[in-house]
Amino acid sequence: MDPIRLSRSCVGNEEIAALARVIEAGFLGMGSEVQCFEQEIKAYLATPYEVICVNTGTAALHLSLEGLDIGAGHEVLVPSITYLASFQAIAASGATPVACDVTPERVFIDLQDAERRVTEKTRAIMPVHYASDSTEMSGVYEFAERHGIRVIEDAAHAFGCKRNAKKIGATGDVLCFSFDGIKNITSGEGGAVITGDLELASRIRDARLLGVEKDTEKRYTGQRSWVFDVNRRGYRYHMSNLMAAIGREQLKKIGRFSEHRRTAAIRYREFLAGQSGVELLTLSDDDIVPHIFVIRVTNGRRDTAMQALRDAKIECGIHYQPNHLLAYFNQGYALPVSELLMSQLLSLPLHAMLTDQEQCRVVDVLKSSLEDKSNA
Repeated sequence: MDPIRLSRSCVGNEEIAALARVIEAGFLGMGSEVQCFEQEIKAYLATPYEVICVNTGTAALHLSLEGLDIGAGHEVLVPSITYLASFQAIAASGATPVACDVTPERVFIDLQDAERRVTEKTRAIMPVHYASDSTEMSGVYEFAERHGIRVIEDAAHAFGCKRNAKKIGATGDVLCFSFDGIKNITSGEGGAVITGDLELASRIRDARLLGVEKDTEKRYTGQRSWVFDVNRRGYRYHMSNLMAAIGREQLKKIGRFSEHRRTAAIRYREFLAGQSGVELLTLSDDDIVPHIFVIRVTNGRRDTAMQALRDAKIECGIHYQPNHLLAYFNQGYALPVSELLMSQLLSLPLHAMLTDQEQCRVVDVLKSSLEDKSNA
């Protein structure tokens, strides 16, 4: 049996040709290719906001925090169930990530728990669009307005998704995407900040180029600043032309990728509906382009199921372990739902090259492992 990948990059001859074009042009760093990618993202999202491409989704989060002057002595509310990058980006800014519990139905930040953790140091809330879902964002924005704090949406899973009939990125405060190798589209690595805050956008543009003021305009014309000033801290976080060239080709394929991912997620739901020991997340297939497909194994057999899948050469994963239990981010309190989910979450293979036959094999092995009493 051939192995089945949990996730994978879906790139081909078009991306190879785009890379060759950039290499032949001889300007590999940040330049006009990045500018074109930003413009094409803006058009795809149908957003009036600014689009600033950077080298990773983590950099997008970090620059957003620092651009908002969130740092030492400040706190940011963030769900414990998220990739480590969310917490590390907050820590990199000098602020403290305050771990909040999540809802069991969507693994979305629990606003009642977040309410208990607001202090005079709270400056922002960072909701994570877990498994590409952002259904409950209206509650987040009401929460933020009530407390006078900013919203930084960790939308790493959610490129191409919709909220209130508009693409994620068409509305909101600050939104951060990831374009790493396994996301809904990739630029090899990469990310983007989307915001209508023009001052923030200007700060991020400079900060991604070591803080050199107005260097973006130079780079887009194949030049660089030789005489400049710097008024804020900056980083080497810019996107390269090579990365943007991949991303531009991927953006042309987003419709096909999205349909394939949606169809696969719907098939999983149909196959697993009513399956004993499995609970499905409450998600809207119409609005999301699923980055991952996660189930809850509720009969205590999650690890048994994982081993059975691996024995059958089927990759699976856990998205994610609670960050509040990590030594560096442990704040000394319990988050019951997050800790329960740690033993239940199981991610099944999902990507734009997953075949129907592979999906049937995944489901057959999973069901067999859940029903096999001999290994209980």
